Amino acid sequence: MSTTQSERLRELLEPLVTSQGLDLEEIAVDSVGRKRVLRVVVDSDTGADLDAIADVSRALSAKLDETNAMGDAAYDLEVGTPGAERLLTEHRHFVRAVDRLVKFQLAEGGELVARILTVDDEGIDVEVPGVKGRKATARRLAFPEIGRARVQVEFNRKDSKKDMKEEEEA
Repeated sequence: MSTTQSERLRELLEPLVTSQGLDLEEIAVDSVGRKRVLRVVVDSDTGADLDAIADVSRALSAKLDETNAMGDAAYDLEVGTPGAERLLTEHRHFVRAVDRLVKFQLAEGGELVARILTVDDEGIDVEVPGVKGRKATARRLAFPEIGRARVQVEFNRKDSKKDMKEEEEA
């Protein structure tokens, strides 16, 4: 049986989040000054827009009020999506990060920055960017080889397919 408040909240709220077409990624109850804050992180394969966030937030709020799961003390409910530099911990996270640049901490030491090309049940295929004019190289990483993985923010990335088409038209 679940013992922590976060586990009990997950059991209560996950079916509701799933019914909204989203995945419940994280639940955290934190104290901020005299208030408590319930942070709920949701996502989906197609992302979660503001309307979806608002809908699930209303549904969660109603369920929490109905069950009194947070008790009588005041709290704030914050519902959002994972950040841009999200940590990849589940298979579905890697699938959602296809075509994104990721920094890998390898299980046996060292790190690798590469773009995820494909994901299957055993691991991922990545493209390691070339350095100093060299071509990019392909590499296969099995999931056990990955200690940690975090999406990297790219400010100046060109969308290769879109850019190629624009260059051809010019």
